[in-house]
Amino acid sequence: MKDLKFLFGMLAMIMTITFSACSDDENPIPTPDPDPSENSYHFDIWIAIDKHGGMGRDVKTLVRSVSSLEADQPIIDFVGEGTEVNSKLTLENIIKGAYYYQVPVSGDRFGKYTLSDNQINIIQEQKFNDNGNTYSPRKYTHAWMPDNKLIIMAANGDGTKVIYTQLNASNMEILKEGTLDIQVPEGSSSFTTSGILAYREKDNKLIYFYYGKAKKGALNSTASKVFTAVINPSTMAVESNIQTTIIDEMVGSAYGELLQKCVAFDESGNLYLASLSNDADGVERSHLLKIRTGEKDFDPNYDGFSTDGKLLSIEYLGNNKVLAYAREDQLGTSIDSFSHYYAIIDLTNKSHTRLSYNGTDLPYSGGRFSQRTAIAGGKAYIGVNPKGDNPCIYIYDIATGTVTKGREIAEGYYFEQIRVLEDEK
Repeated sequence: MKDLKFLFGMLAMIMTITFSACSDDENPIPTPDPDPSENSYHFDIWIAIDKHGGMGRDVKTLVRSVSSLEADQPIIDFVGEGTEVNSKLTLENIIKGAYYYQVPVSGDRFGKYTLSDNQINIIQEQKFNDNGNTYSPRKYTHAWMPDNKLIIMAANGDGTKVIYTQLNASNMEILKEGTLDIQVPEGSSSFTTSGILAYREKDNKLIYFYYGKAKKGALNSTASKVFTAVINPSTMAVESNIQTTIIDEMVGSAYGELLQKCVAFDESGNLYLASLSNDADGVERSHLLKIRTGEKDFDPNYDGFSTDGKLLSIEYLGNNKVLAYAREDQLGTSIDSFSHYYAIIDLTNKSHTRLSYNGTDLPYSGGRFSQRTAIAGGKAYIGVNPKGDNPCIYIYDIATGTVTKGREIAEGYYFEQIRVLEDEK
């Protein structure tokens, strides 16, 4: 690692990040989370130096774009390659089509970016309105709506209100701002930082999950069970606001879904939420709850992943199957612990099975936060950061359920996430 630090010190002296503006996409894709394989696409591999990122950790982060993650390609190295991003952008991103969207490190604007040729390209930036809603980097949730509208939502500065901003993602114009008509839960001092927001296309509703905290900013200070607010996206009126008796938190509630996905929809429009409850003895228990299409509250008879440990991210594969990243607490609960594993959850029979390669379970992985999987071309690409070996990508064929070993990442890097983006046109 000393050699790597010296190497990146030299690279920092010779590599300058430039920012270039270009015209916006005139033909935005109108649907949320389109399958990138409908167009030409590439993978962005995010790595950190010295330690894993996430949860506000200030780490040096590099991103390199590659066209293939198949095993017949060379090991992915970052010597003389990759965009250094953490001086401008955070690890936490919204992704659609060819673009990254986020509130950058400056904390005074919304931005739309691409990463290429060892540089960050500014497509469009929109400063916050004077006397309008403002957001902190990393700490907000979002949802995509029809007509390429992007909505950002978070608790305000003192955590006593939930604010929202609607943007035209084509040019980042602010369309609408306001405050949700909900109150801090009784017995709580503030809303949770971001909450989780989802758009349900089947009935054109926004669904917002939140809870109350005993003290703003404090960890492990939940003071209420989770609420589910159903919102009319045209008026932003709250049509219902129901508190569950089952769960205390949503996965990733401080950082929205900027680091990992915790909401999935099946073909029928049923919503699944990765979440947690805290037992009386302090043990975290994971849950995968369901809200049926058109309903406003959780199905009391459904839990697709009721187990000890922590469910960290989910990604819907189709045919009632979910790819999950989870933690086995007995092996360690820190960000860097080699206690994280991949499994396929069967939503019908509510069972889960560890992913394996050549008859052996995939290695336990270090790194808690971030979406370490990506889906494109009928395959799920799965990143593992194993103990004592190079980070490696495994490839899960969704149709057949077979796993092959893909491309490796060079020794000495902390694998953070895979992002799949369309190529710019």
